[in-house]
Amino acid sequence: MMKKLAAITLTSLLISSLTFSSAFAFSDLEEGQSEAILALKDRGIVSGIDSEHYVPKGKISYAQSVQMIVKGLNLNLDTIRFIKQPVASDTYTNIPNDAWYADAFIIAHYNGLEIPKDVNPNSTITREQFGDLLVRALEKKGNFPLVKMFIVIKDEDQINVNYQGTLQRLLLYKITQLDKDGKFNPKSELTRGEAARWVYQAIRFVEAHTQNPAPVEEVSVKVEKVNDDVNKVTLSKEMPNPGYGLVIQAIELTADGQAVIKYTVKKPNPDMMYPQVITEVKAETYVSSKYKAIAEPAGSQ
Repeated sequence: MMKKLAAITLTSLLISSLTFSSAFAFSDLEEGQSEAILALKDRGIVSGIDSEHYVPKGKISYAQSVQMIVKGLNLNLDTIRFIKQPVASDTYTNIPNDAWYADAFIIAHYNGLEIPKDVNPNSTITREQFGDLLVRALEKKGNFPLVKMFIVIKDEDQINVNYQGTLQRLLLYKITQLDKDGKFNPKSELTRGEAARWVYQAIRFVEAHTQNPAPVEEVSVKVEKVNDDVNKVTLSKEMPNPGYGLVIQAIELTADGQAVIKYTVKKPNPDMMYPQVITEVKAETYVSSKYKAIAEPAGSQ
């Protein structure tokens, strides 16, 4: 059986993450490091080298990074059903199935975090690699508002082209910032202290943007006569940006004379940046005039 990773209730994380006992503080933390590291320690997301030392300037391994991100953002396999229980060796060539970090790599894979199949779990991780994984994990928690802005990175030419979009969003989400020279230093090895701060900021970002309930996916229904036999039905809804859309999945005809139009809301592409402009999205279909058209989210009874 796969080991269950500890669940994190993100809606209560901010309060709980800001309360910790100084009796358990590490002795090697510098000013500005304690809040993030001790908050994650209290949540069971990070641990020290021993009871007194976290070693914030030490390097963090790929395995430790994946474990921290998966636990910190509470990624899991709860909504996925498997015919065969997945094991690490199904996907990765260098991850032993009984390794302490094997479950984290499996969860990361099935949540869309792009990790090389031949990754060395004991190797150190770079700032760009960690940033890419963290943003992908964060964006599995919801669709978050993003300012349409391009941040100039002085050493952008050193960034892997596959990471450029996610690192832009990492900065726009304010999980971290450029150094005093306007550089990201993408190829530098990430430290344990930096990793903790980034994950802590990502968790706080998610918590702050999930306090309010998601918009109710209700749509307006407009019926126009085409001829005596057919009506044109238009579903419409105002959305936060033009990246959203409406998709009609099915039409169910009921015995009591209703045409139930099942629809879903298409989410924005996480690799694109959209202007935060209220946009009316629409979807059209045609139904017999004998039926009264109503709309329901797909999956509702």
